[in-house]
Amino acid sequence: MQTPYYLVDKTKLLRNMEKIALLREKSGAKALLALKCFATWGVFDFMRDYMDGTTSSSLYEVRLGRQRFGKETHAYSVAYADHEIEEVISYSDKIIFNSISQLERFSEKASGIVRGLRLNPQVSSSSFDLADPARPFSRLGEWDMGKVEKVMDRVSGFMIHNNCENKDFSLFDRMLADIEQKFGPLLKRAEWVSLGGGIHFTGEDYPLDQFAERLKRFAGEYGVQVYLEPGEASITKSTTLEVTVLDTLYNGKNLAIVDSSIEAHMLDLLIYRENAKIEPNEGEHSYMICGKSCLAGDIFGEFKFPAPLKIGDRISVQDAAGYTMVKKNWFNGVKMPAIAIRELDGSIRTVRDFDYTDYEQSLS
Repeated sequence: MQTPYYLVDKTKLLRNMEKIALLREKSGAKALLALKCFATWGVFDFMRDYMDGTTSSSLYEVRLGRQRFGKETHAYSVAYADHEIEEVISYSDKIIFNSISQLERFSEKASGIVRGLRLNPQVSSSSFDLADPARPFSRLGEWDMGKVEKVMDRVSGFMIHNNCENKDFSLFDRMLADIEQKFGPLLKRAEWVSLGGGIHFTGEDYPLDQFAERLKRFAGEYGVQVYLEPGEASITKSTTLEVTVLDTLYNGKNLAIVDSSIEAHMLDLLIYRENAKIEPNEGEHSYMICGKSCLAGDIFGEFKFPAPLKIGDRISVQDAAGYTMVKKNWFNGVKMPAIAIRELDGSIRTVRDFDYTDYEQSLS
């Protein structure tokens, strides 16, 4: 296949799905795919057998969840607009309002579906201020118990998202205890609670049994249906970005330029100043892998290879599913990667390719 392309491997995806299914069985919690992280609907028919539905951050995401995934759909947005609220409601089983103001504004229109409110416990596991939902002056959710108590007649549950790339069960446990201490009386009056995403419970060596027991205990204590919103946990290590070396040069270091771009195809690497993952990343020959855009900092990282890289060599960038395909863009007019799926039998099929017409029609 012509690179660049994202390659979703169903065999690797299945490992995450089976862990999610096991957690659902052991804990009684429900799992909703977070579309803000991964919305490649070509594998939704595969994932829906292991998950309960989807959760969204916008009108288009909730519509995609309803039409392509099916099952239960949760709608959330930092703010809904007047012109979109009725359509959002038409695709939703639950609607979660970010603020009391939005709840009061739209609760009557949403009276036909389940309504919820986002709570902000003012503490999170995020190490990045940019992504910290509990950062100072955060706009993400309500924190004042007194104010929330006054609108309890309009909501039946809550969404609380304060785990961010959290691989530490003990940290999750402590933060959940903090939520219980802060919001216990409200939780007692709720019917359901979503604990959001950002919990890497499908990772290697994560204590899944302890996690399941903690969720089950929380659900029993407050008499609620627990929801989780796994994004990265659903698709971690399932996908690669396949690229080709276009040129090599030396400028104090060995450089290799590939037919892709972090600015356009793996934007989170640029935003969070992180390196891509290339495995096995060992050998005597070190190269800085660079993107083909004109951005000087368009660099995947520095990696080791067993032999010198040559023009035409293929490189597989690992763990390239989350926050990639949902963020890809047309910067510099660099061709978007195609999207391909490796089936369980090993066969590969392209499910989406992009061409000049897509680029032209994304503009005006």
